[in-house]
Amino acid sequence: MGKAGQARQVFKTFGKNKKSTKVKTEEKKKAAPKLKKDITPGSVLILLAGRFRGKRVVFLKQLESGLLLVTGPYAVNGVPLRRVNQRFCIATSTKVDLKGANYDSVADAYFARTTSKKTKKDESGFFATEAEKTGISEEKKAGQKKMDEPMVKGLSADHKAYLKARFSLSAKMYPHELKF
Repeated sequence: MGKAGQARQVFKTFGKNKKSTKVKTEEKKKAAPKLKKDITPGSVLILLAGRFRGKRVVFLKQLESGLLLVTGPYAVNGVPLRRVNQRFCIATSTKVDLKGANYDSVADAYFARTTSKKTKKDESGFFATEAEKTGISEEKKAGQKKMDEPMVKGLSADHKAYLKARFSLSAKMYPHELKF
C-alpha cells in the first residue's frame, strides 16, 4: 500500500548522510552599478516613483551605495536632497549648470536615521496619545539652503519653470515615442 496525504512527504536519501559544509569566502563589497549613459552631473531627471513622482530634479552625483543624489532644488520645486535608484528615473536632455555647488559632504551616512532608545512600557506610556514627531533638523535645512543657493542663482527663468512643472502622460502620449 502506498502512503497518502501528509505522510507522503517522506524523502529517501541514498548514500552518505553528511551535511555539506561550505567554506565561507570573504564577502566582496558590492560595486556601485554603472550609471546610465545619459545621466551626468547637472542633468535633469524625472522621478517615476515615491513621494515626488512626476517631479523634475537635478542629478548631483552617484553615492557609494549606487543610488543617485538628486535635489529639486528645494527653493524651486520643493524636492529636498534625496537618494534615488536610477531605475526609477528618466534622464532628460536638459542640463543645469552646477558651478559653485559643493555636495562632497553628502554621503549615504547623511541619510541615516537616528535611533532612539525605547523606554520600558508602562501604563502611563500606553495611554500617552502624543507621539513625538521628529522633522528635519535645523542643521540639515541650513545645509540644504547653502548647497542649493549657487545652483538656484545660475538657473534661468525657463529652467525654473521647467523644474516646477510636473511630468505626466495624457491621452495619445506614448512614452516609447517621446524624446526626453
